[in-house]
Amino acid sequence: MLLESLVKATVELQGFRVVTVTGDARGLVAELAPDRRVVPRCGQCGTRGTYRDTRPARRFRHVPLWGIPVVLRYAPRRVGCPRCAGVHVESMPWVRGKQQMTHALLVTLATWARALPWVQVARLFQCSWGTVATAVEEAVAFGLAHRDLDQLTHIGIDEISRKRGHVYVTNVYDLVHKRLVWSGEGRTMDTLHAFFDVLGPQHTTALEGICCDMWQPYIAVVQVRAPQAVLVFDKFHIVSHLMQAVDQVRRDEIREKGPAQKALMHKTRFIWLKNPWNLTEAQHRRLGELEHLNLKINRAYLLKELFAHFWTYRHAGWAKRYLKRWFWWATHARLPPLRDFAWMLRRHERDILNYFRTPIDNGTVEGLNNKAKLIIHRAYGFRTAANYIRNLYHCMADLPLPQTVHTFV
Repeated sequence: MLLESLVKATVELQGFRVVTVTGDARGLVAELAPDRRVVPRCGQCGTRGTYRDTRPARRFRHVPLWGIPVVLRYAPRRVGCPRCAGVHVESMPWVRGKQQMTHALLVTLATWARALPWVQVARLFQCSWGTVATAVEEAVAFGLAHRDLDQLTHIGIDEISRKRGHVYVTNVYDLVHKRLVWSGEGRTMDTLHAFFDVLGPQHTTALEGICCDMWQPYIAVVQVRAPQAVLVFDKFHIVSHLMQAVDQVRRDEIREKGPAQKALMHKTRFIWLKNPWNLTEAQHRRLGELEHLNLKINRAYLLKELFAHFWTYRHAGWAKRYLKRWFWWATHARLPPLRDFAWMLRRHERDILNYFRTPIDNGTVEGLNNKAKLIIHRAYGFRTAANYIRNLYHCMADLPLPQTVHTFV
């Protein structure tokens, strides 16, 4: 009697009843029967129909009880549907379509798949990897259909490498609620157009700020699809370009001056790239020694430190004035990498200064990208981009799961 009560509490049985629960070599078997007082419904449209006949009994795997496999056994009926004008198998609330697992078990598999690799979930529940993938696919489809994007106002766009060979996935994140909004294969204009197609005109017009790097395909699409949003270039990517320019100055100087210069600059790369407060005591001493020499890298280092002051301004007008001064310093320092970086800033000056009007950046995006990389490392990679993107949605988009007694996260 206790086992029957547990099955009733964990299985959706509207219009059905538990006859008995028995045990066999494979676990527990719960025999189900229809409630004769309830009219059966069409499995296609849910309309009440007339009973025609009964099909052979089917077995449906359910959530294990105390580690013991549980199977539901039921002989489905066929009903004549007036709406579909045909005969279909009746609707059974514990299963969807022709699946051999209950809806509750699929939700449980999807729930565990948020914390464990799919292959481990399959071993834990003694099912196939494909079954777990199907559970995640259904959970993601449900979540995307029921998620709320009404509060989406500021987004960050960035790409991550899915595998070797410059294979990228473009991710769009909600900067306010720190969740994944959309993910698509590639990093082209068509990729970002696909995002705005999915987002729709209503949510697109509600966007107030969009943060991305200076990748031209992203810029072109944002300007066309969301012209009302303030486009802000991510300051972390800008600083990354500056660091590359500084390091290129060091490399060029070593190449120009030969082996003696290489010995002098041995193990100094991070001395020039680090913030002064992050240097070790030994690095401070080494930097002090090198600053007395007439080195090009020293001029690049000073320009890097001067540029850091740019981000301390609160108003775009003052920041613009300082950027103009820094541009003169960089273009007259006779350092080609810094000169090229300065001209890049000049070309994108308006969108860079938007940071002081709408202070958003992709710091949240970088953190979420690290989580996305952890997901692929945890699974030792995915063969297809579709499965990878599906898992990103499942673990990072904060999607709602179908509510069952087994939904615990």
